[in-house]
Amino acid sequence: MIYIAEIGMNYNGNFSLCYELIKQAKLSGANIAKFQLGWRDGPNEINQLDLQKVKKIITWCKFFKIDPMFSIISSKGYEKIKKVNISRIKIASRSLKYDFALVKKIIKENKKKEIIISLGMWNKKKLPFKNKNIKYLWCVSKYPTFNEDLKKFPKKFTKNNYYGYSDHTIGIETCLLAIARGAKIIEKHFTLDKSDTTIRDHALSATPEEFRNLVNIGNEISKMIELGI
Repeated sequence: MIYIAEIGMNYNGNFSLCYELIKQAKLSGANIAKFQLGWRDGPNEINQLDLQKVKKIITWCKFFKIDPMFSIISSKGYEKIKKVNISRIKIASRSLKYDFALVKKIIKENKKKEIIISLGMWNKKKLPFKNKNIKYLWCVSKYPTFNEDLKKFPKKFTKNNYYGYSDHTIGIETCLLAIARGAKIIEKHFTLDKSDTTIRDHALSATPEEFRNLVNIGNEISKMIELGI
């Protein structure tokens, strides 16, 4: 199992808070700490991550022994990530819908890196790419996602070529259901305070305690599946 703590913009524009979020993500059992490049990153916006800050995030992740990952949402964001050494790239749902040319370029130029793609805004039956280095995550791009929005939730992830699940629900129950149905990657938003109203993502995020419960229970479910139960 791979667990991605989606920190995203939950540092509220206070870059120093990224350090604590990365630390808590690691202590909560996450394998990957994820940020976003190219979204709400203009002057005076909440997510201004220049190249220096990107490098600092990677340094902090290395210190806490957790892998860094960045969602690429613009060409400007991609140019930053090309200047650092990372093993995998995340492509957000909105990038597939609004900048397909950029996605094609990223995939063409990164054949040796793992690429994870969320399909929350992909409404076609066929997957967008067949490259072996790509792992697809089932997703609903609604913030938050409620039970009534999950009617097409996969009954079996492997059967539908979904490697994992990117979650926007409140709580961890849907993530655990995904694991029980074969998901090997779980991406869950991560916060230090769910009551924070700076941005909407806090409410649908997991606290360190919730994320730890997700990892512990999820791993036990995965072990039972491996035993053929």
